[in-house]
Amino acid sequence: MPCSFFERRLSFSPVDVQRHAVTADELQTLIEDATADFALGESDSALAKLARATEAEPTSFEAWHALAEVNFSLRRLDPALAAAERAHALRSADLFINTTLSRIWMERGDKAKAEHFGAQAKIASWREQLKPTGAND
Repeated sequence: MPCSFFERRLSFSPVDVQRHAVTADELQTLIEDATADFALGESDSALAKLARATEAEPTSFEAWHALAEVNFSLRRLDPALAAAERAHALRSADLFINTTLSRIWMERGDKAKAEHFGAQAKIASWREQLKPTGAND
């Protein structure tokens, strides 16, 4: 008899990771579908798709950032912060994740941390403005 989703989640093994692997295109589709679901008011569906994306590809900056933004929009600050920190660990100089972290910390009432990440976002913005035209990174 096949295991239920919850039984598989409780009995994690390396085989399960391979079973849940997604291609880059499938990952992008999951993130885009989750974003569309959230925009249409389907928060649970969006969160489920982003959970699948982050489980299948834990190094996906885009998936963690989207998860942070959806949770933040739902005023779920602890999960938003956890997801934002994962995204930040993957791409600490990114303008958008620093902005997200600034907004989360401001909402949590920590002005000093909010200002720190706001300054990091500003620095990232300046870096982007100073890049030569056509630079790719």
